Amino acid sequence: MSSPELHPGRLTDVAGIALGHATDTRRPTGCTVVLCPQGAVCGVDVRGGAPGTRETDLLRSENLVQQVHAVLLTGGSAFGLDAASGVMRWLDERGHGLEVGPARVPIVPAAVLFDLWLGNPAVRPDAALGHAACMAAGAEVAQGSVGAGAGATVGKLHGLDRASKGGIGTAALVVGGHVVAALVAVNALGDVLDDDGSVLAGARGADGTGFAGTARQLARGELPAAWQAVPGSATTIGVVATDATLDKAGANKLAQLAMHGLARCVSPLTMADGDTMFALATGRAAAPGTAGTLSLLGAAAAEAVVRAIRNAVRAAGPWPFPR
Repeated sequence: MSSPELHPGRLTDVAGIALGHATDTRRPTGCTVVLCPQGAVCGVDVRGGAPGTRETDLLRSENLVQQVHAVLLTGGSAFGLDAASGVMRWLDERGHGLEVGPARVPIVPAAVLFDLWLGNPAVRPDAALGHAACMAAGAEVAQGSVGAGAGATVGKLHGLDRASKGGIGTAALVVGGHVVAALVAVNALGDVLDDDGSVLAGARGADGTGFAGTARQLARGELPAAWQAVPGSATTIGVVATDATLDKAGANKLAQLAMHGLARCVSPLTMADGDTMFALATGRAAAPGTAGTLSLLGAAAAEAVVRAIRNAVRAAGPWPFPR
């Protein structure tokens, strides 16, 4: 039996990072901002079949912009991208951004998850909520059904009535003198697996107890008639961060390596999932990099993602959501 205790560490263990949640009390939705106002090198890996993102093209290694000033994770599907405007406003009010001629332009990549199933879908994160998340930012990190994880669900093979709560979680570890951490909002179609392969949170059995085992059912060709694979209706999005020094190519590779964590504990991954992972490198570590640093960081990032995902569902509490 696995311990219910959360894995230790948090994204804000990485020097130069602050984190803030804002949750809308009118229905389960919200957004979470990762602030690095002095700038951090950023990469991204977008693998999902129906992602919702903002400012990801500029993160390609060959493109001009070298640093970002925040990353936003948000509910509300594509509507939730509006919250990034509030993050930009907060940074602009404080003079942070990329110097371009007479102005400073804050660079804020973002990714969304679909939580419009719950409550009034006209209620979704907006610029005011994004600004509020920045105002709440600090070193302390709440986990579970808050911020971008407020309306997250997992195990939706048989519909929401037999799903489990998802959420947002974080974890960190230290390897080779570097801090490596993850923050993940878990809204997967599939189940979240524990270390031993058992289902930690996911689709429940027909009687509402136990877990059905989504991957096993699909492998047997058992696709419930009630389930409709709405593109983008399920998504796991996150940020990994390190205090190591990386260039954009290294940050993009770190995001790719971190994505391996999803395959280890989210089952199955489907075309309905719009999975996206950002990677931030603040360059604040005293430890110098070596030829093997990126491989070490990548392995640690994948492990941090696994731990953060499990923390997210452990902290989310029982179904159902308040209606």
